[in-house]
Amino acid sequence: MARKRRIIEEPVSPTNQPKEPVVYQDAFQHTVNRRIDDASQKFQGKGKNVLYALAAVAVLAVLLGIFFTWNRRSSSEAQTALGRAIETSQATVADSTAPAGLTAGRTFKTQKERSEAAIGEFQAVADKYKGDVAEKAEYFIAVNKLTVDRAAGLQALESLAKSNDEVGKLSKFALAQAKTDDGKLDEAAALFNDLAKTDNPIIAKDTIDFQLAKIYEKQGKTKEAEDLYFRIAKTAAETKDLDGNVVSPTQTARDAKEKLTALNPTRAKEIPETAEKSPLGM
Repeated sequence: MARKRRIIEEPVSPTNQPKEPVVYQDAFQHTVNRRIDDASQKFQGKGKNVLYALAAVAVLAVLLGIFFTWNRRSSSEAQTALGRAIETSQATVADSTAPAGLTAGRTFKTQKERSEAAIGEFQAVADKYKGDVAEKAEYFIAVNKLTVDRAAGLQALESLAKSNDEVGKLSKFALAQAKTDDGKLDEAAALFNDLAKTDNPIIAKDTIDFQLAKIYEKQGKTKEAEDLYFRIAKTAAETKDLDGNVVSPTQTARDAKEKLTALNPTRAKEIPETAEKSPLGM
């Protein structure tokens, strides 16, 4: 039997089973982040408002990969209400630069208009259902506020990030991303470092380390960035299943090696090459 890897669990019906630590797939998160990075470069020089809007899209997109597993512990009615609010938060914007496939049928003229509508729906969910569902809704409200009122959104995330539960860890991750976008690299690095030290983190450790390495690059801490990229890529290249077969590296691991190659080609050659398997497993 192959060694278990970090993936998003399949959505299942609500049960009374005990809660288990949940680890979410970093491949989805990184794909979105990569597309947002490309879009950010395209819009460089056009003002912070555009870049803030792109950053908010990135944070919101990550949430979709989390929602189905996280929400399975909620009642059916609450799931439906929260799901509708999420659809609103991901609806098409006329001038949207959101990645294809992440939008719903409803359309808004601006990112701000969409966020305002989503905040209203999430607030209604929080007021009606309380408890676990309300906590999720509050998180989505905070993230959407980054577009409507950035200062208020940051304040809300900082408050939520103080807890050590799922909402707290996800809020800290979103807060770290926002701090990075604001150029507050020391504060962002501190938040990512805190997350990296957390046992059974909600966000995959490689995802956190990759984000931290990119901050180190911006800070001119090349050696620290190299060390993180090297660890991510080398660990992935040496991971084998119980049958002794090399496990295909994640997208994050492949990108880490690419980053390392750009910074230190000689060191990158120390990482073993891994053969990609075909879709038929051959």
